[in-house]
Amino acid sequence: MSPRTLFGPYLRLFAVPGSGSFSTAAWLGRFPAPMLGLGAVLLVEGETGSYGLAGAVSGTLALAFAVAGPQWARLMDRRGQGVILRVAVTATLLTGIAFVVAVVSGAPRWSWFLLAAATGLSSPNIGSLVRARWSAVLDPAGRQTAYAFEAVVDEVVFVLGPPLVTLLATLIAPPVGFLTGIVLGVVGGWWLASQRDTEPPLHQADPGAPKRRRSVMTPTLLVVVVAYVAVGTVFGGLDVVVVGFAEEEGAPALSGLALAVFAFGSLLAGLAYGLAKLPGTLAARFVGTAVAFGLAAQLLWSVGSLPVLVGVGFLAGLTIAPVLVSGTSLVESRVAPGVLTESLAWTITGLTLGVTAGSALAGAAVDAWGAEAAFAVPALAAAAAGALALAGSALIGEGRAPAEVVEGRTTG
Repeated sequence: MSPRTLFGPYLRLFAVPGSGSFSTAAWLGRFPAPMLGLGAVLLVEGETGSYGLAGAVSGTLALAFAVAGPQWARLMDRRGQGVILRVAVTATLLTGIAFVVAVVSGAPRWSWFLLAAATGLSSPNIGSLVRARWSAVLDPAGRQTAYAFEAVVDEVVFVLGPPLVTLLATLIAPPVGFLTGIVLGVVGGWWLASQRDTEPPLHQADPGAPKRRRSVMTPTLLVVVVAYVAVGTVFGGLDVVVVGFAEEEGAPALSGLALAVFAFGSLLAGLAYGLAKLPGTLAARFVGTAVAFGLAAQLLWSVGSLPVLVGVGFLAGLTIAPVLVSGTSLVESRVAPGVLTESLAWTITGLTLGVTAGSALAGAAVDAWGAEAAFAVPALAAAAAGALALAGSALIGEGRAPAEVVEGRTTG
């Protein structure tokens, strides 16, 4: 089979007018995701020497992002992505610069937390925006391929972002890594905002309709979000623990490379998942991939050197994209019209809430136990992700899309 035939489903995605441009813009716009959290850790730790404080500040930024993401998405569902996105990324630029100035100038530490929160609150969820665009132009079969492709794009960002921010922070200066993430996000966000022809259709709120929150917070969405909190705890914990472990091993500049290995494994798995014709329902695939993720991450208990970390990272990374793609596909298949962007944003909110918890817990664990022992934080969180998906399987197994969903949408 030729490569063109094998990757035909991906090539067909870009026959959609404008798809290459909006996907590329969203790729750039997502660079803050792996760069700001890690950049904040490197910046604050470099100024104070405390991983606990660095993890708390980074977690504050992630928590604020988690809270604000669905609110930005709701506004964009109602008023369009273009105008709202321009406002958001401009605010991100201003607050991000102010945060760096506060840390470097030795401003009161309460201001670090305040400005980190402001940066997170102003940051839109670019991943949910591009997935909403794909959903508006593709049928259900095409959406799985598109979501898998976007998961791969996410992993490319996470392959490139951590080494980039680490190298910039360690070889030039800590603020440079964080600010580069801000600039890339602003460029991508403004570019995406300019592409009005591929925006999803607007959905005006109906004041006489039942409370909208009920149509968003379905059992399926709640189960996926709760499981994703645990998945995000793994990500946030790894950011801090890997940085601390690389420093203990005398090779701090390799922390970004070690984190990139996790993302590279996920990238390969995401490509394969998007092409595979898998049996079973979307719900069964989500539960199965979550359990596989939980089991694979138990390899972290064996980490005792950087080479072992790299090997474990690749193997564990193979399970990341499948659980993210299957969860997103499950939520999208059961969402009501008019709340797609918001629903997808809630899944990312779950992840970022977990990143918040993971950063704070791992920072405290590194300070208290040392980095090698602190790998317990992401390992236990991954086990919890699998357990939560299993526990919620009864709620999602018989779920259906809300009655007002567009006719013909698959329910998995």
